[in-house]
This record gives sequence, structure tokens and C-alpha cells, in this order.
Amino acid sequence: MELQLPECPVCLQTYDSDQAIPRVLACGHTACEACIALLPQRFSDTIRCPACTQLVKYSHLQGPSALPKNIDLLRLCLSQDADYQKPHKRPITGHYEFLPRLWSDQFYSVWKEWVLPNDAVLVEPSGDEDFCDVVHGIIPNSSPSVVRWWMKENQNVSLVKIASLSFVNDSMFSFSYMGQIMDCLNSTNEEKRHELGLILRQSKTCGVYGLWYDLDDHCLYLVCERWGCGLLEKISELRNGVVGGNEDGLVNSAIEDEIFCFAMMGMEICKAIIGLHSEGLVSGCLAPSCFNFDGVGHVFVDLNEMLAMGRKIRRSLVESVSGRRRIDEKEMGIISTNLIKKEAYLSPEVFIELLHKEGIELECDSLSYSVGYGSDVWSLACVLLRLLIGNPFTELHMRSAKRHSDYLEVYADCRDEVHSLLETKLGTNFVALQRILCECLNFDRKNRPLVADVWKCIRELIIKPQFDFMVSREGSVTEHNNVHCLVLGELCQLPKEISRGSLAVKTDESNRENVDHVGDDKDFIEGLSGSTVESINLQGHLDCITGLAVGGGFLFSSSFDKTIHVWSLQDFTLVHQFRGHEHRIMAVVFVEEEQPLCISGDIGGGIFVWEISIPLRQEPLKKWFEQKDWRYSGIHALAISGTGYLYTGSGDKSIKAWSLQDCTLSCTLNGHRSVVSALAVSDGVLYSGSWDGTIRLWSLNDHSPLTVLGEDAPGNVISVLSLKADHHMLLAAHEDGCIKIWRNDVFMKSIQAHNGAVFAVATEGKWLFTGGWDKSVNVQEVSGDDLQIETFPVGSIASDAVITALLYWEGKLFVGYADRMIKVYTGQ
Repeated sequence: MELQLPECPVCLQTYDSDQAIPRVLACGHTACEACIALLPQRFSDTIRCPACTQLVKYSHLQGPSALPKNIDLLRLCLSQDADYQKPHKRPITGHYEFLPRLWSDQFYSVWKEWVLPNDAVLVEPSGDEDFCDVVHGIIPNSSPSVVRWWMKENQNVSLVKIASLSFVNDSMFSFSYMGQIMDCLNSTNEEKRHELGLILRQSKTCGVYGLWYDLDDHCLYLVCERWGCGLLEKISELRNGVVGGNEDGLVNSAIEDEIFCFAMMGMEICKAIIGLHSEGLVSGCLAPSCFNFDGVGHVFVDLNEMLAMGRKIRRSLVESVSGRRRIDEKEMGIISTNLIKKEAYLSPEVFIELLHKEGIELECDSLSYSVGYGSDVWSLACVLLRLLIGNPFTELHMRSAKRHSDYLEVYADCRDEVHSLLETKLGTNFVALQRILCECLNFDRKNRPLVADVWKCIRELIIKPQFDFMVSREGSVTEHNNVHCLVLGELCQLPKEISRGSLAVKTDESNRENVDHVGDDKDFIEGLSGSTVESINLQGHLDCITGLAVGGGFLFSSSFDKTIHVWSLQDFTLVHQFRGHEHRIMAVVFVEEEQPLCISGDIGGGIFVWEISIPLRQEPLKKWFEQKDWRYSGIHALAISGTGYLYTGSGDKSIKAWSLQDCTLSCTLNGHRSVVSALAVSDGVLYSGSWDGTIRLWSLNDHSPLTVLGEDAPGNVISVLSLKADHHMLLAAHEDGCIKIWRNDVFMKSIQAHNGAVFAVATEGKWLFTGGWDKSVNVQEVSGDDLQIETFPVGSIASDAVITALLYWEGKLFVGYADRMIKVYTGQ
């Protein structure tokens, strides 16, 4: 086996004495001289090691040549063949997933753009809405969350229920607004989501705004633009239609004006249908209520009215068959005539397909035609005839139904009646219009004209073809195989009530909650949301919890009551108490060494080291006190470096480094202008947060200052209360409820996580837990890269007291409260 030569971790070139000279960084790692010179320098006199990502001292003035050469590596490489080919390296991958991926990053990125904020819609009060009803609302001018550029304040909107969730009232975990929407979408089937996606893409042609969730009834709504004037109102003004009152078949100047009005509306209706078809959508059933006029007279399709009508048709169909699974053509004729009376123009092939979809067999099996764009041509012709002729169009269907009982006979008679009525009303005028409207009523959709042809025919009522230079002869929509019919789709499917189970919680005498749950969820967040979580109360402290730490098989908790409690991680029983502090304990840490230790610090400056061995001792192994004066307010934070040092953040604005070998003060780090309230260690860097609103970075090698974060932040000083550092990511919790995120020491994002101060932060992989003054534990998902960070509010756990400490460990979330309680949340 050949020796694999050392290579630069950046360019992967084998080290040599010419092009890839190995240079040693302050952290001990090696990289080639050329790559070191090109490493980004975000802060003066520092670079980040490409191997361990630690910030190290480096002077760009002197350059990489000032760094020592790695002579051993250089000798090894030069002694081997320069042409040695290195084998391909597999990247080391592995990520421990703490919480279940309820939905993928791609799923979230696709749907989040269509979510309207909760305050973006104000629903108008009405009676009990049915699933088939359209709800009206308004975009309030007080809402700061108008997220679509075409949305206007005080704009009327229509809403239709898309999906709903049935939440358990006593669930410990509550999804956030966005989380409930994502969970609702994720719980729907793929066909329904695909159909909803097709509808949302109609934002410009049909005035679709997006998705909105009602937190009161837990229903997801589709929100569309709504104008005050609809086609139904226009038709009511023309009781007999444009030419319905013309009995003698003569077309005078007044009738010509009305025909001109009909042509303008007819073209707009056709254009609206063409826009619908351009996205592969077919209605299958049209009615005058499906069309609205905007402020400048253009007609657009109201998709919410269309969905509501489709649901009403399906419900009417189910009620008409009364549970029977087979009907004849006579019953088909009755159902079809009833729909016409309600001005719901359902094309024949969609009607037949809908019967099949509902599991209803027909005695005449030969009635079967495919659904396509031509299906809307039949319904479109009915709407145009209703507009042109008026009430006589509906009346002729009633007469045909009385004369015939067979569905096909009624259909053929109606078509003949329409032809005769058009000849009577229009005479020898507008022959092309009469012919194309009758062709639209052909039983086979393949024999019907295109919507574009209908539009061109109506346009010719206004301008002759030879003078119409603005019309393209190739403007029709090409039909393809994946046409989606709304009436036959999932969104018009009548809902089925689904129970998600129930929860019964009982508390026993040992202050633990026994949870009787339904389901077999194994993941933490799914367990929380589905109420399959065991909540254990740990009682024993007499005052506010200030810190939590895990190690050696124990949970350690510190409190203002001047004690450290030791809990078994197996059964969460209290096994010991460390006593000796004379002042309130502010922080506790665990040291994982050959001899495990627990270290606590109090507000009086006392540092106590407790030995973790069986049996646990009452007296501290070591203790010492920081120097203090009248201005001093003791220790506020503790951190362990892993290199033999204990760091204390103090009220005298300093950080002190203590050697754990002899408990002596090694050095004092100064720079903050107020109390040092938080400490964190990651990748060779010590992070310190202060009430002065800044975060300072210090090298663990020589304790030299690296840089300051947040110093240039505009506005008032907001105290840093908690820090969490994890490799490239730094999170800072602030007094105003904000969480600020840095990646590779570059500020990326600020989020308003709480209403009030955030006292505690915990992370696990992509999951961020925060708690504070507003008595809730918020769960967020953090994702992204060096260019962008995304945060998704998953949900929260409501509490009865202020959260003061958080810790996550192996599937368990430990929460410390100001009311001296500790809760352990474990998913079952």
C-alpha cells in the first residue's frame, strides 16, 4: 500500500518547496502559503483556520512567509515521488437529527412565499359558514404585513376553506402560525397540494393573494381578490338578456348598442378562461357568479366562487342519488336540469366523470368522454347565452325537461331550442355568432370550437377581421395531457371528519405527569404537537432556577436558594444536594475530565468545585473567591474551555481565566463596559456577552482579543443575556426579545423571538430553543449557508412561569423556571 502524501486542506495540493509551501498557523494546523494568503480576513490581524475554523492571529502586512514552515511535512513530501497520485477522498458526512423533519427545506421554501401573515386579513362576521360557502373579508389598513405588491389596503377579499386541523386543547406544544400552516399543508395529500399550487400561480390572472390561517377555527383558507361588481349583478340588470326582449327578430340601433356591450363582456370572459387554461386548469363548470369586474372593467375568474360552486355541485349530486350506486338517464336528466335552474353549467363529460368519481354507475355505459379545455367551452357558451338571451335560456331547459325524460333527449332538445331562439331573436344578423354558440353545445367536446375561436368571433362583432391588425392568428392555448379539472379535483372533495386522538393527563404524588396517549409517534416535535409527550416535574428547589448542566449520569441545577441539586438521569429522582454557598448561585457547569467535576459560581464571587464520585460528598473539593469591592456584583456566567481553564464573567466588567490545576487566576480579560452576563466556548474561541450590548471574541490560546460584535449596532444599547456558540454559528439573546445570529463572525439575521427578555437559549442541530419573560419556550428551525440564514418558527410550549434556564440532552428538553420548578419534556 502506497503512502498518501500530506496535502493542503484548502487546495488539496501535495506540499512542496515551490508552489505549496506548508506553513504552520497558531492553532497548530498547516496550510499552504498560497492558500493562507487568500483566506478572507474579516477582522484585523486574524484569519480563520481552514482545518479547525478557529480564529488565529495573522498579520497581512508580514504575509504568510512570516509563519514557520512545517519542516517535517516538507521533508516527507520531498522524499516521495512528485508524481504520486492521491486516491479520491470521500467527504465525511454525518448529522445527528434531533427533531423529526416534519417537512423538507424545499417544501418550506416553496410554500412559505404564499403564506399571508395572520394580521393581513380581517374576516367579516357572518353566520355559521359551511364548507361550501365563500367567506368575505378585507385587508385592513392597520395591517403592516401587506406582502404582495398588488395587494391594496381596504381591498375586499374572498376566502374558501382549503384544509383544517383538529388540535387537542390540552396539548403541551402549540405550532406557530407558520407551523400550523405547514403542518396543515404537509398533512394533505400530494394531489391536493399540486392542485393548490396550480391555483396559486393564477395570482395575476385571477387575483389570488395566497394562503391564510384562522387561528380560531384552525382552518386554512385560500384568499382571492374580490370586487363589488360581479357578472351576476350585470345579468340581473338585463332580466331578459341583451336581446331577450326582442320578439320580432329585428335588430335596431338600440339592439346594436346592447350587442356591442355583450361583445365587450364576452371577450373579457373568454380572456379570463384562456388565462385559466394557460396554467393547465379547467373549471368543468361555470356560472355567472364565477366572474367579477375589476375597477377598470376587466373580467377575471373568481376561483373561490368556482371552488365553492364545485363543492355545492358534488354535495347536490350526492343528495340527489340518496345513497344509490346506480342511476338511469332519466335521473341524470333531473339532476342536470336542477343544476341549470341554479345557474351551474356543468359540461356533459364532467357530469358523467363526476358520477363515476362518486362511485355511481350509469345504466348507459356508452356515455363517456374525456375532460379537457373543450369542457369549459360548453359551460362558457351557457354563460354567454344566459347573458345574451336572459331568462328564456333557463326556461327552455325547463320545457325540454317536461317534454322528455331521457338525459340525451333533453340535451338534444335544449340544443335545438337554443338554435331556434337565436334565430328568432337575432334573425339573419350575426350568423357567425349563432353558429359558433350552437357548436359550443356539441355533446362531444372534440367537436366544439376553441375558446380563442369564440373570442375572435365575438370580437368580430366590434371590428371586422380585415381591419383588425392587433389579433394574432396563433393565440390559442395548446391542450396537453396533464389538464387538471377543478370540479373533479381534491379541493372540491367534500371533507371527512378526522379525529387526531385525545389526551388524558394525570399527576401522581411524586409530581410526575402520567400521560395516556393515542398514537405511536417517536419524534420529539411530533410528540409535542400530537400530545404524546411525558412531562416530568422536578421539585425541590426553594427559589428561581439559574442554571442547568448534564454530565456523569446526572442533571445539575443551580438556584437562588444557594444549593446545587443533583438528579438521576435514569429516573429523575433527587439523589443529592450540594450546600455551602452563602450567596445566590448564578451559574453551574460540568467538567468532563478523568475526575469529573461540577463547578458553581455565586453572586458573592464564590467559586465552588464539587467532586462527582460515588458516594457524592457534601463538602466542596475546592473553593475560592474573586476579589471584590463596593462596586462588585459577583459572578454572572461560567464557561469551560476544555484546555484546563475555567472562565468567569463578572459584574466588574471583566472575564477571568482560572487554572483548574491549582485554582489560580491566570489572567483577566478586560474590554466590556458593563456586567459580563454570558459566556460560550467553541472552536478555540471564547465568546463573552455583556449588558453593554456587545459580544467580544477571545483566543483560547493566548487569551488575546480577536474582535467585537455588535459594537456598531445603531440605536439604544440592548443587553446580551445569553449566548450559544456552535461551530460556525453564534446566537445571542437580548433583553428586548431579539435573537441575533452570526455565521463565521458575520452578522446574518435578527429575529423577534419573544415579547420581553430572552433569558435562556439551547440548540441541537438545526433546532433553536429559547425561553424568557413571556413564559413560553419557542422552538425554531435554523437553516442556511454562508450567504443567507433562514429561521422558521415551529411552535411553542406555554408555561405558567418565566423561563430562566434551558438545556437539551439526548431527546430530552430540560426547562428551568423562576417559580423554582424544573420540567423535563420527553417525546414518546
